[in-house]
Amino acid sequence: MDIQIGRGKKARRAYGIDEIALAPGGRTLDPALADTRWSVGGIERSIPILASAMDGVVDTRMAILLSELGALGVMNLEGIQTRYADPNPVLDRIAAVGKTEFVGLMQELYAEPIKPELIRQRIAEIKAGGGVAAVSLTPAGAARFGAVVAEAQADLLLIQATVVSTAHLSPESVPFLDLAKFCQEMPMPVVLGNCVTYDVTLDLMKAGAAAVLVGIGPGAACTSRGVLGVGVPQATAVADCAAARDDYFAATGRYVPVIADGGIITGGDICKCIACGADAVMIGSPIARAAEAPGRGFHWGMATPSPVLPRGTRINVGTTGTIRDILVGPAKLDDGTHNLLGALKTSMGTLGAKTLKEMQQVEVVIAPSLLTEGKVYQKAQQLGMGK
Repeated sequence: MDIQIGRGKKARRAYGIDEIALAPGGRTLDPALADTRWSVGGIERSIPILASAMDGVVDTRMAILLSELGALGVMNLEGIQTRYADPNPVLDRIAAVGKTEFVGLMQELYAEPIKPELIRQRIAEIKAGGGVAAVSLTPAGAARFGAVVAEAQADLLLIQATVVSTAHLSPESVPFLDLAKFCQEMPMPVVLGNCVTYDVTLDLMKAGAAAVLVGIGPGAACTSRGVLGVGVPQATAVADCAAARDDYFAATGRYVPVIADGGIITGGDICKCIACGADAVMIGSPIARAAEAPGRGFHWGMATPSPVLPRGTRINVGTTGTIRDILVGPAKLDDGTHNLLGALKTSMGTLGAKTLKEMQQVEVVIAPSLLTEGKVYQKAQQLGMGK
């Protein structure tokens, strides 16, 4: 139902992940029976989680470890890993710099040119280690380096920007990336994003996307919503885009997964995104907390080093365990940030959902008090959900 903001403007109510809850139905099942498999572009994974293409989250080692565990790690091909042959001293500087000097340092470090030979090298390193070589470029980066990625035989390519659409206008001096032509010509599946609306999702699927990323600005280190004022709360965005996926599948017979990207911290957040219609989730800060993460306990957004308008910051997420602890457990923390797969399977069991498709059909209720109801002691003592 539309809400009238003023005489000249109406708005639609949208909901974030924190405002909803999942209601159990008439059956339950043992979590061991919950099937969390999903596939993207013919690549099947047992864990519906992708690690964000951020320099504090995924390097070669992390991409290989995530692949071994059954998830996916996406490497940023316009970041530190492809600008410096040895990224470690650079990552040390980022972790050590003070708050006030941070943006300037990032702009300096990311001014180093991207080297095509390092793109080839990083993809080769991941594949040599037995990992799935999933990599990310901006649309401008794809226009410049798409041929290099194709030559290096990456397994999956993500084209990511704050907002991606097929109806993009640009000055004559700026090369235009025809998404449909690009998807058709690349030898590997191409994932497109980000978007938050039904119509754009449909357009990206028609352009040949192997999957669509959903989310503008909810990420822990992202400041796009504050800088640009743009975004749609994630629960509503996922539900709208999932509706486009279902309509597209009904019309064409081609199923294109929807991946919720951003604002997802706990196992409960993952469960709620899938219940809203997502096939998988992309997460950054939860993975950045792993001992093996390249960020040294820090996490920063992809647009943080922009030389013109930074739209991200660096946050200290700390180090809480290994990537195995965080993804498959056993959990060593009580706040929902460890054993994310176990949380999903247990939630599916509680809700009686045997597959992710059944999880997408569970009842969702509006519940703004879900995280505070009865939690006065946890909040007062900074424990569990009160941290």
